[in-house]
Amino acid sequence: MIRILHISDTHFGTERHAVVEALLRHVREQPTDLLVLSGDITQRAKPGQFTAAKRFVDRVQALGVPRRLVIPGNHDLPLYNLAKRFLCPYRDYSRAFGEDLEPVFENDEVLMIGLNTTNPRRRKDGAVTAAQVAAVVERLRRCDPGKVRVVVAHQPFGSMVASDDRNLQHGAEEALAHWAEAGLDIVMGGHIHLPYVLPLSLQYRLKRDVWIVQAGTALSSRLRGNAPNSFNRIIITRDPQKQVRVERWDYQEQLEVFLLGSHFDLQ
Repeated sequence: MIRILHISDTHFGTERHAVVEALLRHVREQPTDLLVLSGDITQRAKPGQFTAAKRFVDRVQALGVPRRLVIPGNHDLPLYNLAKRFLCPYRDYSRAFGEDLEPVFENDEVLMIGLNTTNPRRRKDGAVTAAQVAAVVERLRRCDPGKVRVVVAHQPFGSMVASDDRNLQHGAEEALAHWAEAGLDIVMGGHIHLPYVLPLSLQYRLKRDVWIVQAGTALSSRLRGNAPNSFNRIIITRDPQKQVRVERWDYQEQLEVFLLGSHFDLQ
């Protein structure tokens, strides 16, 4: 079994102190094996915001989370400093979280492939390149089919409401067609501050079921509508067959704690 804490869109620089402390209390109480942080870690990619984000991630890991998989989001590239944006867009990100912008985690239960779908030439849109599609296909085909196979990218591959169609990854449909054929089970991400779990067969014609698992904003005051701060816990087992449970934990303002809001068993 592996227990994954999936958080996204922390937007350090707009983080809420009480929510930060509530999430850390949750980690202290709930054993976790892997932290996944799917982008928009900072609000404006400022060095001080990356320092605060790194301090938070270090605190999470100090509570007993041994591994992490972190990828950048569009907010993690400088927006107003154009020289920095085009000459060294990932410098401050890399100082905080390392040079690998597309980390991979694999153990006996899961293969998780991180993708960097940001680009200094795009303000917020994500795009999957042909080279990324091919690299993911090759990695999926080499993987034991008994493992749960996951791609983590910041921008979503599928939408729950029509107004979010404009936020989908460029090249999403073609990428998913190739990845589904190669054995992909799940795509995870954030970006739109709206948590949901859906089968992508509702939106695309795919050769096998692929699920999308979206996280809300974990810590930021930049909430969307009535959606509270939230994160996902994902529990994966393969005894005897692979099973995935996705739990969404919502922040409760009056109690200043995260409580289980819903859960999904992916088939």
